Amino acid sequence: MVIKHLTFSIFVLSSLVFSLSSKSFAEAPRVVPEILDSIPHEKTHFTQGLFFDGKELIETTGLYGQSGLYRRTLDGKILDSAKLADKYFGEGSIAVGDDIFYLTWKSKKAFIYSRKPFAKKGEFSIPTEGWGLTYWKSALLMSNGSSELLQLALGGFNVVGVIPVTDGGRPVKLLNELEIVGDTLYANIWQTGAIAVISLPSGKVVRYLDLSRKVAEIQRKHPDVDVLNGIAYDGKNLWVTGKNWPWIYRLK
Repeated sequence: MVIKHLTFSIFVLSSLVFSLSSKSFAEAPRVVPEILDSIPHEKTHFTQGLFFDGKELIETTGLYGQSGLYRRTLDGKILDSAKLADKYFGEGSIAVGDDIFYLTWKSKKAFIYSRKPFAKKGEFSIPTEGWGLTYWKSALLMSNGSSELLQLALGGFNVVGVIPVTDGGRPVKLLNELEIVGDTLYANIWQTGAIAVISLPSGKVVRYLDLSRKVAEIQRKHPDVDVLNGIAYDGKNLWVTGKNWPWIYRLK
């Protein structure tokens, strides 16, 4: 999540380690999703959060001095944006009602913005590092790089539940960007080409979307890009991208 511009060899090694370790104990199958098409993505955007708001995409980005919130069309036109102060490293985000909640990484702080147009409304404390964020069962659902998802109540933002994520009875760590579809959670596993498909509220991984070959292809063509990160659902299909990737891909 933090390391900028991982080399292709490091990425392949990390993906191989994930593949070998998962074969040793994982029960959930691995599925290679079909890529239907793609749209342009800003290579300057170190993607941390991605979700649809109607037919538009809202994206949050990271890195100190470069973190921001963007509303964009599918053809790449930026309709609205807001920047975080340079001392904050932006992370995941989600819209609930008229608000957008935007995590930071190590500051133990999250920000509240109005949904349209973007305007900062407030902030609140989070108990750990912030990584990914979504909304499920009337609470914010947050990842922090561990195998546990924290449920944060709206209003007071206190922890009201913890969901351990497991596969074959073992914890699945490094959960990052999140996207909810009903009671199914999609979560990037940081530094791999895998997206865990998690059944809620059990926290059990039912399968993995394996995008490792596509990620390796992108890394070969664009050695300056970073890892897979960013999942959005348009009501029918998932869309995925990565940090500083040139494209966002629509999956079947």
